[in-house]
Amino acid sequence: MIELEVKIVGADESHNFVVLLGEKGGKKVLPIRVGYFEAQAIALPLQGETPPRPLTHDLLLKCAEETGTVIDKIVITEITQEGTYIAEIYMTHDQQTKIIDARPSDAIALALRCGAKIYMRPQLIEFTEDMENIFPDCKGEDLN
Repeated sequence: MIELEVKIVGADESHNFVVLLGEKGGKKVLPIRVGYFEAQAIALPLQGETPPRPLTHDLLLKCAEETGTVIDKIVITEITQEGTYIAEIYMTHDQQTKIIDARPSDAIALALRCGAKIYMRPQLIEFTEDMENIFPDCKGEDLN
């Protein structure tokens, strides 16, 4: 497994929202396109903001906490022929691990709220790009 961290949430030149998941300690990034609301759900915890009322991911995390369920990690597992990424949420309850199928955007938003680590399967490395190729005007130290 390759550990990732959210590097950037933003819009590309076509105003489509993108999450760049960066290889922890590396320069490779996995770009994942998301919708506006998904981008907001990911950006809020990155900015340290708490909405006045719980959003869906806050509610899901509260339900997990109240039932003694721990979200251990999320894994970006594959990409379909249509270009859709698939993720899994690993949760533990009563010493049993459950794996839940999820959209990467939901899994990332949840992981950011509870501090769970984000991983991708090694075979997805071919879908990554060098961060410096995405932002050619930035120096390496500016990208961290």
